[in-house]
Amino acid sequence: MGTLTSCSFSTVNLKLCSDLGKDFRDRTQLKKWKKQSSLCFLCKGGISKRAVFNFSKIRCFSANNNNNNHDSEKDVVDNGSDSENGDKFSNVKAASSEEKEERISNEFGSDKAQASVSSRPPPISPVGPAYNNFQVDSFKLMELLGPEKVDPADVKLIKDKLFGYSTFWVTKEESFGDLGEGILFLGNLRGNREDVFSKLLSRLAEATGDKYNLFMVEEPNSEAPDPRGGPRVSFGLLRKEVSEPGPTTLWQYVIALLLFLLTTGSSVELGIASQINRLPPEVVKYFTDPNAVEPPDMELLLPFVDSALPLAYGVLGILLFHEVGHILVAVPKKVKLSIPFCIPNITLGSFGAITQFKSIIPDRSTKVDISLAGPFAGAALSFSMFAVGLLLSSNPAAAGDLVQVPSMLFQGSLLLGLISRAILGYAALHASTVSIHPLVIAGWCGLTTTAFNLLPVGCLDGGRAIQGAFGKGALIGFGLTTYTLLGLGVLGGPLSLPWGIYVLICQRAPEKPCLNDVTEVGTWRKAAVVTAIFLVALTLLPVWDELAEELGIGLVSTF
Repeated sequence: MGTLTSCSFSTVNLKLCSDLGKDFRDRTQLKKWKKQSSLCFLCKGGISKRAVFNFSKIRCFSANNNNNNHDSEKDVVDNGSDSENGDKFSNVKAASSEEKEERISNEFGSDKAQASVSSRPPPISPVGPAYNNFQVDSFKLMELLGPEKVDPADVKLIKDKLFGYSTFWVTKEESFGDLGEGILFLGNLRGNREDVFSKLLSRLAEATGDKYNLFMVEEPNSEAPDPRGGPRVSFGLLRKEVSEPGPTTLWQYVIALLLFLLTTGSSVELGIASQINRLPPEVVKYFTDPNAVEPPDMELLLPFVDSALPLAYGVLGILLFHEVGHILVAVPKKVKLSIPFCIPNITLGSFGAITQFKSIIPDRSTKVDISLAGPFAGAALSFSMFAVGLLLSSNPAAAGDLVQVPSMLFQGSLLLGLISRAILGYAALHASTVSIHPLVIAGWCGLTTTAFNLLPVGCLDGGRAIQGAFGKGALIGFGLTTYTLLGLGVLGGPLSLPWGIYVLICQRAPEKPCLNDVTEVGTWRKAAVVTAIFLVALTLLPVWDELAEELGIGLVSTF
């Protein structure tokens, strides 16, 4: 097998080759040698069909095919004349410089690469980066395992049927979606965006049925707003099976059930911990002394389970109200929700629940409504429990149901601490312990959990509300600020770190865009979102010692 050295064109004059040896004196032997020798991949019989060149100026570096495997550089010349004794060829000694050899080696590979003899030349590599077989196989595997892309035939059909002078004039197409599985149509809007989008959805259903979803989004990297007002818009096309969330699986139902059982247990544990002044000393020491290693007999806690159930019911009831609020708003708007995945927490009983959208949200107003409905419902029940509990705490008739808690707990929230101070009075809170009704604890935990879920970050309820009301850009700014405040412990106190880790792991990604992700929400929805975020900050902002001493919230000297 011969060795392919290199091949290139250069402006040198054709030369007659010297004699190849006694074995190639006549034309018959010459043709036999040509047939068996390896040729340059640009040349077949000395001429390439793909190359355009001057016949008088071609230089070919080929390889001999003998058993010595020594590469040689030859000038192959066809002078168009036939002599009676046949063509004569001579070996021409290469006299190129080191730079020329390096250039030839870089362009056509190593001079030791083996080239198989073939009657047809190998194909020329296309212009661009070269990929090895492993990389090509990896690309094919990614394409096979990745989401199904839009059919090019459907793209042409959709452009013909949907877009035009009366709706949207397409000027450019780009990839769309997380992995570029869709098509983004860029161009010029020819009417009111809501009316155009409605027409496009109707035409899409007529042209392709239930195969694709069409999104109206802001044009990326737009330099100027739309002349009709508002941002410039583009239309993204994705397959339904790619853009819509999948159904809930059996394993997800099992996980949701296990998380609910764990949340029930953490809620009961909260109810037991609220009776700390009644618990056996060894149990209190184990839960409060960091040096305690040996756990106490858990059977000692059984008598306190019954009295802990009302508080546990309150925490679970608030969680249930939160989810029902989401459902009551989502069902009329034909938005499907997943089963809630409860998050247990021993401090608050629960960190709330993760509820996913199982269908695409039609518009931003719907996103805001569904996102705020759950927290507002949970907050309404929580505040009712909190207020009623404070009133019962100051009622002597309910003294038998009260529990003793450290007054420093009221410094965990500026808003709730001020409300407690206003109802219970200075004397009650300016002491080492405070007697309160268990409903106060349930309401406090519910309001704190609701506030955490309304933080404007990721796909929390607050993040979804900010994204729907002010756009994804505003969510990024709010999110960075929230992460900074949580990291510094400004919001949430000792719960800021576990909550921040939980959000980073489970809820950091923003919600996917709506079908109509351009039309803005009304003013009152924006005002509701801003008010909710303001109340969240007041709820999660702890009371510092100087202000606590001045307001009489807790006994600072006991710390």
